[in-house]
Amino acid sequence: MTTQGDPGDEGAAVGRVIDAGQTEPDGHDRALRPTRLDEFVGQSTVHEAIRIAVDAARQRDEALDHLLLYGPPGLGKTTLARIVARELGVNLRPTSGPAIQRAGDIAAILTTMQTHDVLFIDEIHRVPRSAEEVLYSAMEDFQLFMMIGSGPAARSVQLSVKPFTLIGATTRYAMISPPLRDRFGMVQRLDFYSTDELEQVVVRSAEALEIELEPTGARTLAERARGTPRIANRLLRRVRDFAEVRADGVITDSVADEALRGLRVDELGLDEHDRGLLRALIEGFNGGPVGLDTLAAAVAEDADTVMDVYEPYLIQLGFLARTPRGRVAMPAAWSHLGLTPNEPAADQGSLFEAGSG
Repeated sequence: MTTQGDPGDEGAAVGRVIDAGQTEPDGHDRALRPTRLDEFVGQSTVHEAIRIAVDAARQRDEALDHLLLYGPPGLGKTTLARIVARELGVNLRPTSGPAIQRAGDIAAILTTMQTHDVLFIDEIHRVPRSAEEVLYSAMEDFQLFMMIGSGPAARSVQLSVKPFTLIGATTRYAMISPPLRDRFGMVQRLDFYSTDELEQVVVRSAEALEIELEPTGARTLAERARGTPRIANRLLRRVRDFAEVRADGVITDSVADEALRGLRVDELGLDEHDRGLLRALIEGFNGGPVGLDTLAAAVAEDADTVMDVYEPYLIQLGFLARTPRGRVAMPAAWSHLGLTPNEPAADQGSLFEAGSG
């Protein structure tokens, strides 16, 4: 119906109920996606920019400028790409960076697209350089320059493609090469949602799923959804299960609180993995600074997962800081774990026996 939190973004830490990168099966998600810009909640600046650009492209009967969407996972990048294609009345051709292995893969897609169609590339930062270079002329001049054969028999072939729009999505903006970034006419960042916006997301999702949800229950879910619609929708489903078994199917604030505590999601939306990262930083390194690779090894995660999945929300809360010397636990993180900043963790007792924080 009218909520969001799209699949397709990058992430790890499989199994975490609050992992924004972990997607639901498509059948669980389809009914909750907005299909029009008017239904899309939040991201007001991005929403307005896209609305103006789409209306202008339709009035001029031109292809929309190429659009790059970036930001943390779960905020609606894929959903926005689907909406743009629908608003333009054209076909959407979705793919992802890892699915593109060679330049010929790009050519095969572009040569079969119709005028003004939208090509959506998720995780565009992972497109191989050889394929990326083919995109340059296609994006600028709607021409493809391909090398056929190899060695002395190699020859260049020029192919024309119909005017199209490329929408790229990424959680790693800095990893996109400057030549590719420069060819996007619009670059928009999606930010974390406010609690009020997430409350709208939860209420509309509950309507779509026919869940009986009280306003106080919606607020509790919104406050613990880490600013991310995808997480809000997942929490709603898990709390619905609890409510149907333990509370006659009605989600109130107390029902939501009890269910989320059972999932070990605290009042700020942190789970045991987040608290474990903070405890490792405080217990193992007295709050830092410590290098990313060292911190990742301490919690048995890879560095990209720590940087892309754990850190954005912890930084937003003011619990973690990235400094030139490494990661540092801020006073708010110590306080959330019931500790005093800069006191040795040993003086506080065993942090790993302190429960869920």
